[in-house]
Amino acid sequence: MKAWRNPFLLLSGIGVSYLGNWIYLIALNLSILKLTGSAAAVAGLYVIRPIAILITNTWSGSVIDRINKRRLMVFIDVVRGVLVAVIPFISSLWVIYVLLLLINMAGAFFGPSASVYITKLIPPENRKRFNSIMSMTSSGAFLLGPAVAGVLIMKVGTDLCIIINAISFLVCAFFIYLLPNVDESSQEARDRITWKMLMSDWRIVRDFSKKAKAFISIYILFQTAMLIGFALDSQEVTFIKQHLQLSDGDYGLITSLTGAGTLLGGFVAIFGAKRISLRFYLGVGMLFTSVGYAAFYASSTFLIATLSFMFLGFFMSFANSGYATFFQNNVPVEIMGRFGSVAEMLQAVIQIGFTLLLGALIEGISLQMVCFLFAGIGVIISIVLLISIFMPAKLSSFQETSRMSNS
Repeated sequence: MKAWRNPFLLLSGIGVSYLGNWIYLIALNLSILKLTGSAAAVAGLYVIRPIAILITNTWSGSVIDRINKRRLMVFIDVVRGVLVAVIPFISSLWVIYVLLLLINMAGAFFGPSASVYITKLIPPENRKRFNSIMSMTSSGAFLLGPAVAGVLIMKVGTDLCIIINAISFLVCAFFIYLLPNVDESSQEARDRITWKMLMSDWRIVRDFSKKAKAFISIYILFQTAMLIGFALDSQEVTFIKQHLQLSDGDYGLITSLTGAGTLLGGFVAIFGAKRISLRFYLGVGMLFTSVGYAAFYASSTFLIATLSFMFLGFFMSFANSGYATFFQNNVPVEIMGRFGSVAEMLQAVIQIGFTLLLGALIEGISLQMVCFLFAGIGVIISIVLLISIFMPAKLSSFQETSRMSNS
């Protein structure tokens, strides 16, 4: 049990933050709609994160790999907590947008920093189980957050919900503060970020990508299939409301049951971590996730749509846990921040492109046909991914025993 004390603290902190984020997301949407009465203003919220990533991730990885990760994560959460706490007191939409941009720019540092910290804190043989618990924690927040938000919004309004998220960031910062320092003293040096340094760092990422061809090929296939799914998520509400002709209550029920499926998948992934191979988690998990999307957009009834999304949620837990473990085991920890930041930036560009392409095609072709076509492409890519994963040449990328990931 003592060996799991630090992982438990990390999971507790991030879990509280996940829950606060879901409460905040729903409250913020309603708050902006109430402030402006504009659906376009609410839609603008979903453009801010990709913009923040594009602004920040060209250089954030260079910072992450050179400073103390634990202190950076604590600082980021304190900054986010303070900025979020200011939002309820602002009445200008554009000032809120600027605050949200700053919050998301700070958040762009947190994910890669956490990935590096987890890689150093958790031994390779325990990472799959840890990542499964992390995925289940995220699923639990996804399931519980909207329900808690609904009750709180009815009882105390949206402003307090936003304040709760600010507090959740501070709680997360406190838990991370209690964790040990995993960085070597040499990483305490503060080098000034210059254009020459950035170019050198990008070359390091490029050289690693050229050398680690087996890892990169699997990484690209997985991310392409996952980004197609993210693009399809943008049409989920429209499909449910316009094609299936379901009510807001039905949509809420589908969302809740999807969360339940994801939570169940997380439980199974935790208990199967020692028995089921990483290749199954990544390959089969992604394939069945893509099949779930295809089944959902082929559905014509509430029951089929719900079962499809529960199926999708169940296997997405495996896919997410497998991907996180695969990434941590194959990217050298000393360049993980740089690689993760550059990868997130490219993914943001691709996600925006996929989403815009999907929206443009829907204008001239039926919603169901276009979404099913995209989902079908995702299934084909996932099949290629699965075949690639089980090729003998890729076996070394899926070792789960203790080993150093040095470049």
